[in-house]
Amino acid sequence: MTILFEPDRRWSGHLAPQLGPGVLTTSRLEDVERLLADQHAEPLVLFGPGTDAGLALEFAARQRVARPAVGVLLLRERLDVETMGHALRAGVRDVVDARDIVAVRTACARAMEVSRHLLGAAPTVGGQPTAPARVVTVFSAKGGVGKSTLATNLAVSLAEGGKRKVCLVDLDLAFGDVGIMLQLAPERGIADAVAAGDRVDATLVRALLTTYAPGVEVLLAPVGPSDAERIGRDLVAKVLAAVRTFADYVVVDTPAAFTDPVLAAFDVSDVHVLVATPDVPVLKNLRVAMDTLDLLGLRGENRLVVLNRGDARVGLTAADVERVLKTPITAQVPSSRDVPVSINRGVPIVVDKPNHPVSAAIRDLALGRIARQTTPRARGLRDRLGRPGGGKS
Repeated sequence: MTILFEPDRRWSGHLAPQLGPGVLTTSRLEDVERLLADQHAEPLVLFGPGTDAGLALEFAARQRVARPAVGVLLLRERLDVETMGHALRAGVRDVVDARDIVAVRTACARAMEVSRHLLGAAPTVGGQPTAPARVVTVFSAKGGVGKSTLATNLAVSLAEGGKRKVCLVDLDLAFGDVGIMLQLAPERGIADAVAAGDRVDATLVRALLTTYAPGVEVLLAPVGPSDAERIGRDLVAKVLAAVRTFADYVVVDTPAAFTDPVLAAFDVSDVHVLVATPDVPVLKNLRVAMDTLDLLGLRGENRLVVLNRGDARVGLTAADVERVLKTPITAQVPSSRDVPVSINRGVPIVVDKPNHPVSAAIRDLALGRIARQTTPRARGLRDRLGRPGGGKS
């Protein structure tokens, strides 16, 4: 059941028909309380743009304790970060532009799915409960090797046009490029989870996601470096744990450094995609990084090495690369000027040119290797680092 609370008749007359049949409209809060008490389906309450924000937030805060399954959405004529922050802390599941009907409908569907989960209807496939999402962390030991390009294209490939739910998390907190590569407006992101403290859960994280395409949602990096400094290992661990409850795959893009947030991602990852190019400095740094992962107890069975621009004629062959890295190459992605063109257009190459050799190589990696890989995850970094001399055992 969907309830639209809107004191302005112009807005209620505009929104109600757009939300589909069965929407109950009221301008009295006591009517909302009565309807919630009488119903047994997935409850959803939308506070229209004519509603005082304080009234909506007070209502959401009460329902978060009294009726946790009630989904509350706040529709605004103008979105601002301060209101969004207050709303999310109060328990509002999403704050949406009232003029963007597609976004409103998407937010409604997402909120109802959360309600079903909270009422005990866990996600299923063929009647069987689904397993937690598999986490794929994409890492390189040096910048400029195409890591973020690979991560975005992997996420889109794994989703297969909406067949799977994929969450792309940008953990390059200081200089994240995922948003600009996909032309997404940075209205919300992981930085908004900081104020939630211990209350980081699936409901909160869902509200912070930005939809890119069917099956692909993105948790954007902070806009400013000061926000990045407030995001630590514990917060990232909580966010990833929440995402795993409602997605099929989580693809994590990272900076070229072992920061605490990156270590938190490695700690829960099922697959480590290590990206290199046929350049001696890049290979040297990646070899050192692989040794570090070994020392941290993250063994090579979960590791996929991708050679990007593998056909570049720079004096190093694939065999040379494998000899330096002391490990086989999992996949080679060819070099092409079409890749930077797709980046500048803000469209992943697997979408822009699905039959391109680069697209074929990435899809094969996503569907042929990552989606089929069932190797159990190694013991986490927290376990390894918590022991004296936490190196190899």
